[in-house]
Amino acid sequence: MKEQEIGFVSNYFSQISVAAIEMTKGKLKTGDTIHIKGHTTDFEEIVKSLQIEHADISEAKAGDSIGLKVSQHVRKKDKVYKVIED
Repeated sequence: MKEQEIGFVSNYFSQISVAAIEMTKGKLKTGDTIHIKGHTTDFEEIVKSLQIEHADISEAKAGDSIGLKVSQHVRKKDKVYKVIED
């Protein structure tokens, strides 16, 4: 499986398990699989919902700042990759 770096974690809200992600390239939509990797972080997850300013969106693109519910703790500067099916 290939991966494309699409952004990084800019903040994490532990009380609601939401990662704030800065999109630096590419696109991300619900149903995509992402891989979050950092110093102590390394897991894959299917995107169930995306938000910008608390409003649901179906697709995010480079330049967007999005909120994403995650199942594990993430840290600032963790890299976010989109998993590309072969």
